Amino acid sequence: MTTTLDQRATTASPITPGADRALKNRVSIPETISHTFTMAYRGLLKIKRTPEQLFDVTLQPIIFTLMFTYIFGGAIAGDVQSYLPIIIPGILVQTVITTSIVTGTQLREDMDKGVFDRFRSLPIARIAPLSGALLADTVRYLIATTLTITMGFIMGLRPDGGPAGVVGGAVLVIACSWAISWIFAFFGVIARTASSVQGISMLVLFPLTFLSNAFVPADTMPDWLQWFVNINPVSHLVTAVRELFDAGTFGGDAWLSLLGAAVIVAVFAPLTVRAYMRKA
Repeated sequence: MTTTLDQRATTASPITPGADRALKNRVSIPETISHTFTMAYRGLLKIKRTPEQLFDVTLQPIIFTLMFTYIFGGAIAGDVQSYLPIIIPGILVQTVITTSIVTGTQLREDMDKGVFDRFRSLPIARIAPLSGALLADTVRYLIATTLTITMGFIMGLRPDGGPAGVVGGAVLVIACSWAISWIFAFFGVIARTASSVQGISMLVLFPLTFLSNAFVPADTMPDWLQWFVNINPVSHLVTAVRELFDAGTFGGDAWLSLLGAAVIVAVFAPLTVRAYMRKA
């Protein structure tokens, strides 16, 4: 027995002392992607264990679609069926963008609980907790998008753009909402409390969604208000979704929306990561 152990000790590879090891302090891109998906899976587990987190993306699309359609449909378009092609894209954009506020709120709650301090002690990509949380929230956007479009079909919406136009509009809204969620993630990192994140986000988002062409045509508004509605990024996104739903065309408003989304990510992703590194 002693001879066997000695032989194994002789043939085993020598252990390099820690001081002599070449340690890396950077994470590769494939590792970063893997860590991001792991953190996204954590976010999905949180939703699974607390399903009430989905109330805003399950009940809100149904309530808003029914309420706005039957309240404003007759006054604006003459009847509900004529109003559906106008209101469904508007409700879709408003609902999914509003859902992105939860990203910043939950980030702030995790930071207050010390969860992100634990993440910083792990050998993972520093951006993974942020990018993973944002990736997990795309599931919320998908649920809200599906329910809103389904409600539209139940109420009689029949988009002329066909399935391709509907899917294209849905993907465009989800992509732009994911980009906007970086803004609220930044608020979540720099704010002091989760309630302040929600308050600031609502203060920014509500004027953008309601002072747009999401619910009524811009030409029905006063001249002094039309200029803001016409330059409002939400108006461009709503117009792009309507074009995809109605004609299946990916026009200038769609490209402008994607460009705006790319600019938001390019600006707020580094700001959020930098602020997170300082405060998390």
